[in-house]
Amino acid sequence: MSVERDLQSRLGPLVERQALRHGLYTPIEGLMVARFVSPSEPLATVQHPVYSVVIQGTKQALIGDQVVRYNAGNSLVAGVDLPVSSHIVEASSERPYLSVSLALDYSIIYDLLGDQPAPPAAHNVTPFEVRPFDLSLSDPLVRMLELLDHPQDIPVLAPLITREITWRLLQGPFSNLLRQLSRPEGNIARIARATKWIRDNYAEPLRVADLAEQVNMSVASFHRHFKNITTVSPLQFQKQARLHLARRRLLEAEGIGQVAYEVGYESLSQFNRDYRKLYGLPPREDVANLRQELQLAPATP
Repeated sequence: MSVERDLQSRLGPLVERQALRHGLYTPIEGLMVARFVSPSEPLATVQHPVYSVVIQGTKQALIGDQVVRYNAGNSLVAGVDLPVSSHIVEASSERPYLSVSLALDYSIIYDLLGDQPAPPAAHNVTPFEVRPFDLSLSDPLVRMLELLDHPQDIPVLAPLITREITWRLLQGPFSNLLRQLSRPEGNIARIARATKWIRDNYAEPLRVADLAEQVNMSVASFHRHFKNITTVSPLQFQKQARLHLARRRLLEAEGIGQVAYEVGYESLSQFNRDYRKLYGLPPREDVANLRQELQLAPATP
C-alpha cells in the first residue's frame, strides 16, 4: 500500500471525525486536526515548533521568502516559532483537506537524547523541512487520535504516545534537523529559546537587551540572527504571537475586549488595527469566516 493510501485509509477517517467533533484544537494539548472543504485565503500566523502530516489535499506556505508546498503523503517539521502565511490549495466537500499536527516539546527531545554526543555543527540547517511521511508513525498517530474517544485516558496515555512519536522523529528523516536544533550553543537553538520565551510571556513588556543576555548573545548578534531565522524583528514577532493567540481565543468564543487585554494590549482600538492589518478583517468578521471554513458552530454571544 502506498504512503498516501495508507494515510487516507487509516488516518483520514479518524482526522475527519475528530475535526468535525472538536474543531481545529483538540482536548489533547498540542494535538491539532484540520478539515477544510474548499481552498482558503492566505492565513498569517505564528507557527510553533510542530510536526504536521497532510493526509488529503494540498497546502502552500510562505515562510520568509520561501514557498513551501506539501501534498498528501508529505510531513513537515518546523523546529522554531516562525511567522507563516499559508493557505489550502486543494480541497472540496467530496475530498476535504485533512491534516494532523502535534506540537514539538524540546524538553522531551533533550530527555530522549540524554548524554548522546551532539552532532557536528552544520552551517546550512534551515528551521523547517518537508519530507515524505514515515510509515512508522502511523500506529502512534492512530492511537493518539483514538485517544480522543476516551478522555479519561488522555492524562496518562497522551504523554506516553507523544514521547513515542518524538522518539520516532529522532530516528527518522527529520533526525538531523531536530538534533541540530537541539545543540544548545547553536544560533538556531538560541533563537528558538528566545521565541519560546516571547511566546510563553506574550503579555510581558519585551526588553531585547535582556532577552539577548538570556540566550548569551550580544544585542547586535541577537537582532541579526533573530531576523535571519524568523524573518521578523523581536518586536514584530511578539506582536504576531499576541495576535495569533488572540485569534485562537476568539475562535473559542471569548470576548474581544477581554482577549485584547489578556494578550498584552492596553488599547482596544490598537488591537483592532493590528488585527486587521495582519488578518485582513476586523476580529469579529475574521473569526466568523474562519468558523465557517472550519465548519464550526457559530460562537455564542
